[in-house]
Amino acid sequence: MGVSQQQIPPDVGGWFRTAQAGESVLPSKVWGPPDDSSFGLVSSADEVAAAAAAIGHLPTMVLTGAGTSTASGLPDYRGRGAIPRAPMTYQEFVSSDHSRRRYWARSVVGWPWFRRARPNTVHRQVASLANVHPVTGVVTQNVDGLHQAAGSDPVLDLHGRLSTVSCLSCGTVVDREALQERLLELNPGFAARLDDLAREAESLPDGDAEVDRTEEFVYANCPVCGGVLKPDVVYFGENADRDVVTAAFDLLDSSDALLVLGSSLTVMSGLRFVRRASREDKPIVIINDGATRGDELASHRLHGRLEDVLSQFIDALRGASMN
Repeated sequence: MGVSQQQIPPDVGGWFRTAQAGESVLPSKVWGPPDDSSFGLVSSADEVAAAAAAIGHLPTMVLTGAGTSTASGLPDYRGRGAIPRAPMTYQEFVSSDHSRRRYWARSVVGWPWFRRARPNTVHRQVASLANVHPVTGVVTQNVDGLHQAAGSDPVLDLHGRLSTVSCLSCGTVVDREALQERLLELNPGFAARLDDLAREAESLPDGDAEVDRTEEFVYANCPVCGGVLKPDVVYFGENADRDVVTAAFDLLDSSDALLVLGSSLTVMSGLRFVRRASREDKPIVIINDGATRGDELASHRLHGRLEDVLSQFIDALRGASMN
C-alpha cells in the first residue's frame, strides 16, 4: 500500500519547481489545475459499456499519465487541487548553478518519499488488463517505474526514469539511490533534518521553505569526469529519447485501439499518439477526471475516479470476451 498523498512533499524528486514569489514566469509555463467544470463528472454504466464495446477485442496500446500514480502519493500537476508550478527547463538546469543546487536540495529531501511509493490499484488494474484483453503494451509519461513494479510488460518510459542519473559529458550512469548516500554525506545538515525539511516543504510549497535556501548546498558531479549529473528524465525544452519515441509509435502501429488513462494530455509528447490514432481512425477511449486536450478526438470519453471507472471498464471487457 502506498503512502498517502498528504504525506508527500510537493515537487517530489525536484523534477518540477514551484513558482517563487516575485519570480517572472510566463503564464504558459505555469502548471496547475485548469478552470474546469468537468472535474467530478461520473460516466454512466451504459457509457462505460459502450466504450468497452468500441474497443471490443482489438489489440490496444495503453497510454498513462500522472493520474495513475496519485493514489501512490505522487503529485498530479494538472489534476484537481494541484499546486501551480513552473516546470524546470533543460536550459535552466544545465546553465544555472543556482538551479542545480535548488534541484538537488529538493531532490535529496523528496527522494526517501519517492522511493517508498508502491503500485496502487490502477497500476495493478492496468497489469491485469492483459488477462482479459489483448494489450500490446503500456506507454507511460510517468517517471516512477510503478507500472513495471505492478507487472505490466512491455512498458515504455516516454519521459525517462528518476531511478538513474547520467553525466552530460561522458554518459556515465549513476544509480539514484547510491547518489542519495553521496548527497547526504556532502550535506550532513540536510541529512540530520530530512523529515523536518520534508514537512516544511509540504506546508510552504511556494519557495519559502528552508530547503529552497540552497546557497550552501553541495551537489555531486560525475565520479568519472567531474561533469554535470542530470536525472534521466525529460525536462521541458528537451526532446524525449528518439529510440523510445520510435518504439512507442511502433507499438501504436501494431495496435488497433488506444486507451488513455489519467492524463490531461497537456504536453505534446502524449497528445501526439492520440492525434495519430485519430488520423488512422482507431478507436480512442480516454478515462480521466477533468478535461484533456484530446477530448475532441476521443471515440469515447469516460469521467470519474480512475480506479472505479477502469474497474467497470475491465469488467465490461471481460464480459465481452466471454461472449
